[in-house]
Amino acid sequence: MSLVAIGINHKTATVDLREKVAFSPDSIHDAMKSLASRTRSGEAVILSTCNRTELYCNDAAAAEVIEWLADYHNLDLQELLGCIYQHEDLAAVKHLMRVAAGLDSLVLGEPQILGQVKQAFVKAKEAGTTALTIDRLFQNTFSVAKKVRTETEIGAAAVSVAFAAVSMAKHIFSSLKATKVLLIGAGETIELVAKHLKDNGVASIVVANRTLERAQAMCEAFDATAITLQQIPDFLPKADIVISSTASPLPILGKGMVEKALKTRRHQPMLLVDIAVPRDIEAQVGELDDAFLYTVDDLHSIIEQNMASRKEAAEQAELITEDQSLLFMEWLKSLESVDSIREYRSQSLAIKDELVERALNKLAQGGDNEQVILELANRLTNRLIHSPTQALTVASRQGDLNTLGQLRTALGLDKH
Repeated sequence: MSLVAIGINHKTATVDLREKVAFSPDSIHDAMKSLASRTRSGEAVILSTCNRTELYCNDAAAAEVIEWLADYHNLDLQELLGCIYQHEDLAAVKHLMRVAAGLDSLVLGEPQILGQVKQAFVKAKEAGTTALTIDRLFQNTFSVAKKVRTETEIGAAAVSVAFAAVSMAKHIFSSLKATKVLLIGAGETIELVAKHLKDNGVASIVVANRTLERAQAMCEAFDATAITLQQIPDFLPKADIVISSTASPLPILGKGMVEKALKTRRHQPMLLVDIAVPRDIEAQVGELDDAFLYTVDDLHSIIEQNMASRKEAAEQAELITEDQSLLFMEWLKSLESVDSIREYRSQSLAIKDELVERALNKLAQGGDNEQVILELANRLTNRLIHSPTQALTVASRQGDLNTLGQLRTALGLDKH
């Protein structure tokens, strides 16, 4: 049992598998409660984004956590094992800190992941699946991410999935000033896309969202038009570019809807960029003539071109996460030592209380005072030295001089 982190991300799994293990906002509360029940401490946090799904647990066995993930999503365990990574204790701590600092992201140093990690932690708090260890781990992680931002140039270059999506559009259309764009969703990623589009002088932006009020609030900042998801078929034929990022468990744009829109457009080309997991746009849309569909995986080559300026900063950031993860483990070990001392003291006092009560009962029954005291001393000594004697015997028989030396020091046999 230990602190564990298991997951899959854009490096280890395809979009197909990532969308199978993704947790929707509606299900994540109950999922964390279910996962926490598999740990001894009841502590668990689930981080689920477009590019990764990760489970963080305290006092858990990694194998049991992986089995839970496979069972929860009705996946073949062997298929999952082929793509999953797992970290324990120090490695788990360092991994979370690297993730929050943007060092493990598709876009090196992208800032959105920190907000997503914070949101995952808040949801875990609401679900009641955090306690001392996980709470301290995540609070420390947020401090580390802030330290990386302020002490390195990791965030100097404006690169993100949103930036890459707009770069893709610029590459295909050369100029975006005459284009009309339909954005689906109104979350942080789409808001960032809208900002990049506005900076590039896009002629018209329409934002479609399940909640019209949320879309309207975002549109005010970008002089855009807000519509509902139900209105998409009316606006789709006018769109030169469609960029979608929602938390919908089912596709929003199907092949039939896009095919109909292309006919209305008289087969003028349409660029569709799907940066959602699970996917918002059916994969079959890519089969249509004049429809150019790209997913988050397709943006990888664009993103790589923007990485050079961040590599030196990333090296500095790695040192920060290395140091801070070691500091956290020192705190955790100190906590464990306090627990061990408390447990050892409690055990010794219980033995004392048991034997004293037995001695008092014998005295009350008229037992010889000297004999009762001698018997108490002998029994107490034998009970207290029983476990250390066994440990010394095993170490001696196995020739384990290191353990033997530690035991002799702990028992005061070798005083320095």
